[in-house]
Amino acid sequence: MEAASIPVRATRAAPFEAVQRFLSRYGLIIVLLALPVAFAASDLIHGHGLSHIIENLKDGVSNGAIWALVAIGYTLVYGIIELINFAHGDVFMIGSFVSFGMWGTLGVTLATGTLGRVGGLIIAGAIAMIACGSLNVMIERVAYRPLRHAPKLAPLITAVGFSFILQNVGLEWLGGSQHGVDDLVDAQHILVNIGGVHIINADVLAIGVTVPLVLLLVTFVHNSRLGKAMRATAQDPEAARLMGINVDHTISLTFLLGGLMAGAAGLIYALYNTTIRFDQGFEAGLIAFTAAVMGGIGNLQGAVLGGVIIGCIQQISDDRINSTWTPAIVFAYLILIMVFRPQGLLGEETREAG
Repeated sequence: MEAASIPVRATRAAPFEAVQRFLSRYGLIIVLLALPVAFAASDLIHGHGLSHIIENLKDGVSNGAIWALVAIGYTLVYGIIELINFAHGDVFMIGSFVSFGMWGTLGVTLATGTLGRVGGLIIAGAIAMIACGSLNVMIERVAYRPLRHAPKLAPLITAVGFSFILQNVGLEWLGGSQHGVDDLVDAQHILVNIGGVHIINADVLAIGVTVPLVLLLVTFVHNSRLGKAMRATAQDPEAARLMGINVDHTISLTFLLGGLMAGAAGLIYALYNTTIRFDQGFEAGLIAFTAAVMGGIGNLQGAVLGGVIIGCIQQISDDRINSTWTPAIVFAYLILIMVFRPQGLLGEETREAG
C-alpha cells in the first residue's frame, strides 16, 4: 500500500513544483514588465500605437535619473557603515535651495543670455555640490562618528534628528509654501520629435548631467586608490585599518561623494520641476532609499537601476492610473521585487551579503 501511495504524492506535487520553478525563474521579469506591457497592449488594441507608452518610459527615465543620484548617496553610506542616513533627502533639498540662491546671487534670470545662463548654472551647480558634500561630511563628523560603536539605534535617531534640523533650516530659508523657480532651461521645450515621442530640454538636462556623474563615480570607486579603500572598508573596516587605510577619512570621503551627488540632483530637480519646497527631501528620500533597496543596497549600479525603474513606474501610474495611487503602486512593486529577489535586482554589496 505504501509503495502505491508514493507516486500519487509525486504526481500531485509536480504541477505545484513546476509553477514554483517558473515563478522563481521568470516571476521578477513578469513583475517588472506587467505595467508597461499591459498599457502597451491596451494602446495597440485601441489603435493608438506604442508612442504613448514609449513617451511614458522616456519621461520615467529622465525623472528616475534624479532619484538615481539621490539613491547613490543612500547606497554608498549604507554600504560602508550600514546606516540609513535619513538626513540625506534633506541634504538634497538644501542642494535645490543653494542652487536657487546662487542664481539670485549671480544675477541669472530669464533675461540673461544663453551663454550667461549656462555659465551661471554650471557655477551654481558646482557650488551646490560642494555645499551638500561639505554638509554631509559635517553631519558624519558631528552626528555619526561619535556613535560609530554605539548600538545601531543611536545613529539612526541622530539621522532622524538631523533630517528635522535641515527641514527647519529650509523652512526658515524660503518659508513653508511651495516656491516657484524661473524656468531657466525652458524645460518643456521640444528639441526633437521621434515618431511621436518628444525629447524636451528637461530630459536632456536630467540624463546629460546624471550619466557623466555616475560614470565618473563608478570609475572612481572601481579604479582609484581611494575607491579601493572605500570598498575595502565596506567589506571589513578592521582589516582595512590593519592594512594601513585611514578608515575615518575613507568614511568621510564616502559622505562627501554622496553629498556631491545630492547637490547635483537638487539643481536638476529645481530646473526640472521649476518649484522647490522645504519638505521636498522627505518624499525624495523615501523614493531614493526605496530605489537603493530595489536595486540592491550597497550596489551603485543597482541604485541607478532602481531609480530609473521607480521613475518609470511613477510616470506610468501618474499618467495612466491616478497620481494618488502612485506611492502605493511603487511600494507594491518594491514588495514584489523583495519577495522574488530579497537581495535586490543586482544584489546587495554589504558586509552581511559578503
